[in-house]
Amino acid sequence: MIRIDKTAFITGITGQDGSYLAELLLSKGYTVHALVRRASTSNTSRIDPLLQKIDEQGLPLYLHLGDLSDGEQISNIIFNLKPDEVYNLAAQSHVRVSYDCPAYTGDVTGIGATRILEAIRNCDKEIKYYQASSSEMFGSTRPPQNEMTAFHPRSPYACAKVYAHYLTQNYRESYNLFACSGILFNHESPRRGENFVTRKITRGIASILAGRQRGLVMGNLDAKRDWGYSPEYVQAMWMMLQQDKPDDYVIGTGESHSVREFLEIAFDYVGLDWQKYVTFDQKFFRPAEVDDLIADTRKAEAQLGWKPNVTFQELMKIMIDSDMRAIGMEPIGEGDDILAHIYPDRWWAVD
Repeated sequence: MIRIDKTAFITGITGQDGSYLAELLLSKGYTVHALVRRASTSNTSRIDPLLQKIDEQGLPLYLHLGDLSDGEQISNIIFNLKPDEVYNLAAQSHVRVSYDCPAYTGDVTGIGATRILEAIRNCDKEIKYYQASSSEMFGSTRPPQNEMTAFHPRSPYACAKVYAHYLTQNYRESYNLFACSGILFNHESPRRGENFVTRKITRGIASILAGRQRGLVMGNLDAKRDWGYSPEYVQAMWMMLQQDKPDDYVIGTGESHSVREFLEIAFDYVGLDWQKYVTFDQKFFRPAEVDDLIADTRKAEAQLGWKPNVTFQELMKIMIDSDMRAIGMEPIGEGDDILAHIYPDRWWAVD
């Protein structure tokens, strides 16, 4: 692999995508700086393997305390680092929680992007910027959705993402910044937060098999999503900033599956009947549901040369095997075989 002598600044490195992106950039030879929120307990579990290699191998990874609500801190970091690329992945990213914390969601997820873009504009307009937009912005628009589809956000989180998305376009057009937005559809992995529905299911199945819980309590099973594999999606983020011109891209698989379908296939994978273990509670329903999301990725395929490799069924197996292993069980193993076949030299295990 060709080593790239660049510096990147990542917000949201402790999240699913941030941890994978950091590993990808480090594997390419980048020096990586990242923003980490101050917390009373450790919140770096996803990047702990990388942190151990800082002292052992001199891995060029540097953490800076702060968050997107602190514009002065953001400006200082970008002014001092003058990175080649900035990836804004930080957000209050849980849709259901955004109804309980709408002002906080708007400040961090929406206005936070403004603080970064202003810092870049005032510091160095040559810095390339990536904004993590979301398929939730499409809301109730009919699928499939592409870069020209109208937005109809159905949650405070989606509204904040629409603001940040349009602001990124505005700074690109007004100040000639190299600013891109990746409109990513749902993407999962073993690092997905435990309060997201896919991880709730796969982690719950592992706990049921281990005798640690009796069942799962779910909300709307009819909601349909376009689910992909997170490590592949962070590759698309990087590819966007390597283009000659900035633009926005929809990233997804082009397939839609319901939560019910995920349950059926996941429980079947471990030899259980999902209907014997699943109950329902109204509190897990959204006030305004997004019914169906399907990505039209023709632009990303044509201009970036990007396409997903991990299928919906393979993703589910990867996640269940990982969650079984995490609680000391022997995994079924198909998920490991899938990854070894598709990615024999997995870059997300940085040496």
